Amino acid sequence: MPAGPPAAELGDTAERVKALAYALGFDLVGVTTLGPAETAPEFRDWLAKGYAGTMEYLARGADKRDDTRWVFEGSITAVVVGMNYGGTQPSGPIARYARGRDYHDVIVDRLNELLSRIREDVSPDVRGKPYVDTGPILERDLARRAGLGWFGKNTNLINPQLGSYFFIGSLLIDLPLAPDESFATDHCGTCTRCLEACPTSAFDGAYQLNATRCISYLTIELRHDIPVELRPLMRDLVFGCDICQEVCPWNVKFSQDVRDAELRPRAELTSVDVAGLLALSDEQFRAKFRGTPVLRTKRKGLLRNAAVAVGNNEHPDRVALQRAAQDAEPLVRSHAQWALDQHS
Repeated sequence: MPAGPPAAELGDTAERVKALAYALGFDLVGVTTLGPAETAPEFRDWLAKGYAGTMEYLARGADKRDDTRWVFEGSITAVVVGMNYGGTQPSGPIARYARGRDYHDVIVDRLNELLSRIREDVSPDVRGKPYVDTGPILERDLARRAGLGWFGKNTNLINPQLGSYFFIGSLLIDLPLAPDESFATDHCGTCTRCLEACPTSAFDGAYQLNATRCISYLTIELRHDIPVELRPLMRDLVFGCDICQEVCPWNVKFSQDVRDAELRPRAELTSVDVAGLLALSDEQFRAKFRGTPVLRTKRKGLLRNAAVAVGNNEHPDRVALQRAAQDAEPLVRSHAQWALDQHS
């Protein structure tokens, strides 16, 4: 069997690739060799417990998630990147990550550009494919192996210089590169602030998230009625939730402003008139949130969430709720009526 490139050459090439990635605006870059996913057994156990709720697509791709070599045929290396989205922004009804351009588009475009530059500067025959939330990959597992951080007790990946307010993306390639050292230590210590702060008690202990109780799941992934017992606990949140990140000491100390222009938050999504959302037509909804992750909920999902948020206000806008209670969408009507009933 012919010998592969010497280790020094693989290391030099890896550094060149990482330099190309940093030049494209990524805040974190690491390299790892593809293979069996260390956390695959825990992921299967998580699915078996029903913690994925209605996210059936996670179970459909479970087999490929066991080994990252099975995702893109012929790939042997992952260049894993992190991109800061701004933990210093104020709290609001829309989670911080969703206030700018959809990160899927931003990071996939950058990773495709990275692949082009690798072909120009390293090897013209490199094959590769970018993934950002869209493939059967345990991305946190891959990122930890690439040295980008450790798993926090709230299940987010935490980086010691950046906290956890960053996106993860991966470029799988068939080019051998020297891997970075895996992030082997845990720096959460005895802290349990994230677990204690969750208003819906979505954590069944450290590192165990029951997504069916998570506000992010309830406001984004769940497509039908929000469980009645959880509605009063959701506060004024209409798309996602940052509470378990906001209380994390690593974020309090190390969160940074958004530097990338494409991810900068829109002012109207940082400060949101929640009651005003109930008046949006479908056309207005699509215009207001065009190009952002908020489009995932569709109009009926966002107005359902807004009705609950308005109902949780001590002094709700009854006129807005009464209008929503006559909406063409049954999902909106039922949640608006629930909100009105809380103040009858």
